[in-house]
Amino acid sequence: MDLAHTPEEEEFRVRLREWLAKVLPALPPKPSPDDWPARRAYDLGWQRMLHDAGYAGLHWPVDAGGRGATPTQHLIFLEETEKAGAPYVGANFVGLLHAGPTIAAEGTAAQRARWLPPVLRGEEVWCQGFSEPDAGSDLAALRTRARRDGDHYVVNGSKIWTSHAEVADWCELLVRTDPDAPRHRGITWLAMPMDAPGITVRPLRTLAGSAEFAEVFLDDVRVPVANRVGDENDGWRVTMVTLSFERGTAFVGEVVACRRVLAELAVAARQNGHWDDPVLRRRLGRLNAEFRALWRLTQWNVSEAEASGGGTGGGGVPGVGGSVFKLRYSHARQELYDAAADVLGPDSLDLDRPWVLDRLSALSYTIAAGTSQIQRNIVAERILGLPKGR
Repeated sequence: MDLAHTPEEEEFRVRLREWLAKVLPALPPKPSPDDWPARRAYDLGWQRMLHDAGYAGLHWPVDAGGRGATPTQHLIFLEETEKAGAPYVGANFVGLLHAGPTIAAEGTAAQRARWLPPVLRGEEVWCQGFSEPDAGSDLAALRTRARRDGDHYVVNGSKIWTSHAEVADWCELLVRTDPDAPRHRGITWLAMPMDAPGITVRPLRTLAGSAEFAEVFLDDVRVPVANRVGDENDGWRVTMVTLSFERGTAFVGEVVACRRVLAELAVAARQNGHWDDPVLRRRLGRLNAEFRALWRLTQWNVSEAEASGGGTGGGGVPGVGGSVFKLRYSHARQELYDAAADVLGPDSLDLDRPWVLDRLSALSYTIAAGTSQIQRNIVAERILGLPKGR
């Protein structure tokens, strides 16, 4: 990928800026972080605006309903929307950033036609049913069972840390369909309707006060076999596709946001006198270099995917470079908000001050989308070629 932008790409940037400048001032106020029904309505409304303007699924392949934009156009979109203060994907996170791309890559034509357009139009929300109470980040240890009963699977078990379950229409669900198979086999990827009988959702409140996660209990839930993405017992391979999108591209836009916060921290430090501390200045300078490097790493990852025949515009799957990005980004984000606490001083204990809740939520980033230990194993084994542990 040529990192120099073409005239067409610069024209795309200009048109996008003009559109953002026109529509953002007319948006209603963002709802309370605790009011998830209102946040769902707000996030879906923004998605509809993107769809109507031709910016929905920008990097998705055309035959999946997307625009088939170039990787560079996608990165320009992420940069400009964040710089302009546009709404984040919010409740659409799972559908847009990893369930949707997984179905685009692995689903049948009928599945793509059923599930992808409503995601792009801002009509349906997905949640993620991967984690389980006794499995942690070890997805292969999942126990939720699904037995075949005619043209349905009957699912029993429980999930935890299920993002947006309270307001979701669909769940990307991992189940064990062959309990006698080795750990990484006998797993199947299902699309489960969240209004099916037998589903109980119990919201969980996080350290930051948000209730975006939930426990989900499944009691004889019937899921049509037609909702299976990939073959039966082939769910581990499909899951690796999902996780490649989650680690490889889902956090990219947040890097731009972190660079904005860093600039705001420097301004605040100058105003309250902390800028006179050379240790703090060096810390902010190092973080600036860190996030610039992460953005370059993102461009490199996209370039590698494109060179290998994929590319985000073509619906390709990000490579293991996403684990390098995820590993370093999650730690840099925590360091950023620790620096914010130093800039705020005693005010860092005031939950109403900027960045305080972000600091609390940053603690989860070394666990979300696979722990840092999991990412280190992937880097060691699949990039460095080191032998696998027992």
